[in-house]
Amino acid sequence: MKAIVAHAAKDLRLEDRDTPTAGPGQVLIKMQAGGICGSDLHYYNHGGFGAVRLREPMILGHEVSGIIEALGDGVTGLRAGQLVAVSPSRPCQDCTYCHDGKQNHCLNMRFYGSAMPFPHIQGAFQEWLVADATQCAVADGLTAAEAAMAEPLSVVLHAAKQAGALTGKRVLVTGCGPIGLLAVLVARVAGAAQIVATDITAFTLHMAEKVGADITHNVAETPEALDNYTANKGHFDVLFECTGVAPVVASTIPALRPGAIMVQLGLGGDMMLPVQAMTAKELQFKGSFRFHAEFFEAVDLMRNGRLDVKPLITDTLPLDEMHAAFELASDRTKALKIQLSFA
Repeated sequence: MKAIVAHAAKDLRLEDRDTPTAGPGQVLIKMQAGGICGSDLHYYNHGGFGAVRLREPMILGHEVSGIIEALGDGVTGLRAGQLVAVSPSRPCQDCTYCHDGKQNHCLNMRFYGSAMPFPHIQGAFQEWLVADATQCAVADGLTAAEAAMAEPLSVVLHAAKQAGALTGKRVLVTGCGPIGLLAVLVARVAGAAQIVATDITAFTLHMAEKVGADITHNVAETPEALDNYTANKGHFDVLFECTGVAPVVASTIPALRPGAIMVQLGLGGDMMLPVQAMTAKELQFKGSFRFHAEFFEAVDLMRNGRLDVKPLITDTLPLDEMHAAFELASDRTKALKIQLSFA
């Protein structure tokens, strides 16, 4: 079978690997769709992010869906021929964090396509994948492309839980890549009274308006745009920060109301923040990292029609055009979620 393997920055190879076999409690899946994530782009463009670096060849990918080909012994509740979204979250379920219900902080996490541990955890951009049956969310009624969006949607659902109830809240979203746009979608469904989104490209801001933002600002053209929200100590109750860029985070502080909740999703390396200004406003800064149970919630939300992720999928390319796919996914002036077709 073919697999997409990153060796170093800009060194991406389509390699032959042995086709796996499902063991007890597992299923063999014929991959159908895989979305290129921001972390995949970091590995492709830079060989890693922050202190996380590629130290050996690694199969990329963790936003995937496929059709069950075969069931291992003891698998129930699934059948061959079903389309499933495959959760990349594989906690040990035996460490202290797993027992506390914080599986996303598992001490022995095996998250697809991660160079955080060594040896690296190999990813899911391969034609055939063996997964635990517990990772598989039945995606009947969805397309393979929609099912592959369950992973990024799960990231945002976890972040929304960090923010608490959004009904009637004024929400600011900084950064309108796929995660930022999903934050707009989730905030709208959750009953936010107003959603304002910022970015630096017209294309992404147009998409933000399309999926539910009330107001958008191009902060490359108008850097002082958030000054309009600073009267009376600020305007916004919740921030979903999706850039990971320190000056962007700092620029939001005057626009946030005292006691506002800042949810940090963007990962761009260590940042220097205006802690004194944050303290004076009693802002609540909350990190948001990965997800676990939210994966099945994400699939259910898409299946029941509550969330439509299709507008975010801008292009689908075959495996043999993987380099073009990764280059296109890196261009936020004309692309959002780029997916690979394994079919």
